[in-house]
Amino acid sequence: MVSSGGKVLFVATVFTHLAAFHLPFMRLLQEWGYEVHAAASPTEGRVDEVEAAGVICHDIPFARSPVRVDNIRAYRAIKALFERVQFDLIHVHTPMAAWVTRFAAHRAGQRPVLYTAHGLHFYRGAPWSYWALYYPAERLAARWTDGLIVMNREDLERAKRMGFREHANLFFVHGVGVDLTRFSSDPAEARVLRQNLGLDSTDPVVACVAEFNSNKNQAQLITAWPHVASRFPNATLLLVGEGPLREALQRKVVQAGMANVQFLGHRGDVELILAASDVFVLPSRREGLPRSIQEAMATGKPVIATDVRGSRDLVEDGVTGLLVEVGDANGLAQAITRLLGDDGLRQEMGGVARVRVRAYGLDRVLEEMAGVYGHYLPG
Repeated sequence: MVSSGGKVLFVATVFTHLAAFHLPFMRLLQEWGYEVHAAASPTEGRVDEVEAAGVICHDIPFARSPVRVDNIRAYRAIKALFERVQFDLIHVHTPMAAWVTRFAAHRAGQRPVLYTAHGLHFYRGAPWSYWALYYPAERLAARWTDGLIVMNREDLERAKRMGFREHANLFFVHGVGVDLTRFSSDPAEARVLRQNLGLDSTDPVVACVAEFNSNKNQAQLITAWPHVASRFPNATLLLVGEGPLREALQRKVVQAGMANVQFLGHRGDVELILAASDVFVLPSRREGLPRSIQEAMATGKPVIATDVRGSRDLVEDGVTGLLVEVGDANGLAQAITRLLGDDGLRQEMGGVARVRVRAYGLDRVLEEMAGVYGHYLPG
């Protein structure tokens, strides 16, 4: 597809989201000849990465919380942008930025508008307050949504019940895409990383890569760890990420005298962390379609995850990993010790996981998104 100088806008609450997940899709549209714009808050950085891709960036003061007055200012700013620039397509992400932008686009008479739900906030088992706030808001915003993109089966069925029609204005895609080649690390590099972390080549290693927040729920993993360590004294837990709960969890580990728990902070070599690990764990309370699980699968690792939407789309219990209940620290400890104690089972599950995750590769997702964009863009 070749554009005659059209314009496309990507919107998210913060530029970090766009930089982390959507640059390949921006480049795709640039290759089609579109001038790509991005609108988000620069508060968390990474706007320079988006600009370096040749994208025209607009600072809009979106806030994640629906009660922040910043979102009123954001509405005024994004509406002013729509009054200055006519876009051929607006692609919105993240709940608050998506809602505010869809309302502003409706008021400004701009369309079509695509919304990618990276995990609807109303889901089976969600707190009642989520349903009370987000469900009515999304039902209203559906009127201003020309296309809805979902990435897990529960959201797909929920969207159908909201009146969206699959292949007409509802599209299922396999996440945001994983660069599978990145997660084919040289085993020698993984051995060097183990040495740098003070680990023996035979020490059992469990990894978790996630922001430290209440939703990612590392507390359940840390509570389970003493039971794992009692069975495997040489086992090490690697916790990768930053976030508001990191210091509190570090204090918990120190106060409990837990050995062999390493907080590694933000890392640019996650592929090596995964390659150096034996098991990957993600104990989230809520997910859309976690890329960290996809990355672990691409590295050929079995995954232990909580039985929540999105994670269970990726992890088939007993086949590519194990599922446990949210809050069940004993069950999580048993799952970890089961896998650490069975080399053959780990290898078998990891091998199947590596094959299954091919469906979520970036090349395939780019093809899926090209089909969606082609549904709305001229030519």
